[in-house]
Amino acid sequence: MRLGGPPPRGTGPAGLWGKGGSATGAGVPRHVAIIMDGNGRWAKRRNLSRTDGHRAGMEALRRTVEACGDLGIEILTVYAFSTENWKRPRDEVDALMELLQEWIRKERDELIRRNIRLKVVGFPGRLPPDTRRELDELVEATSSNTGPILCLALNYGGRREICEAARRLAAKAAEGVLDPDTIDEEVFARELLTAGLPDPDLLIRPSGEMRVSNFLLWQMAYTELWFTPVLWPDFGPEHLRQAVEDFRRRDRRYGGLPGEES
Repeated sequence: MRLGGPPPRGTGPAGLWGKGGSATGAGVPRHVAIIMDGNGRWAKRRNLSRTDGHRAGMEALRRTVEACGDLGIEILTVYAFSTENWKRPRDEVDALMELLQEWIRKERDELIRRNIRLKVVGFPGRLPPDTRRELDELVEATSSNTGPILCLALNYGGRREICEAARRLAAKAAEGVLDPDTIDEEVFARELLTAGLPDPDLLIRPSGEMRVSNFLLWQMAYTELWFTPVLWPDFGPEHLRQAVEDFRRRDRRYGGLPGEES
């Protein structure tokens, strides 16, 4: 599939995340994933606490959600808390959980007003009960929304996701309800936490790190990767636009030859 040229301005469907009437067209990624990295370093450079850095990261998320609306991006998945993040100091983990609750309360009405559906992927059973309850309530409150999707990856790990999917398939095979010979990529994908969502077209990682850090390992088989040294709290609409424009110049061949339509 060859990516198209710049879309005409003002042709996007109204109500996609933000203001409506935004630029859309061939070549705009449908699904963008972001590893929100660099909050701690951002705070350290300013002699602030790591909590201050994470709070600044929340503001960057708000800006990015609004910028997705201007670009016509339908799905935004953000890596909010990994299965490995429990290794951080207890006070930082507690602060992150409190900030998550703060975000839920602050953004609830806005998500509903904008017709955004919130999804969560991960293993939320380990989250504090109050945090999980408020998160579940927000997911339910937005479940009938028909607009774009904001997907939070919370207590998420790609390897664990794959292992648990394999375990479920093995159990079905052992019970005789699944023929192992019928397991293909489509069957396997239906057992993943992202079942029903298209794979990400574009992964963005701020902060200068160049790795995927156990994020959406199965789903990113053909995802385009974009890295920037900008720390997440400083990430703004201009950086998202730059990533999207870079994406649109790429020729996604999925194993085919250059210039072939997929």
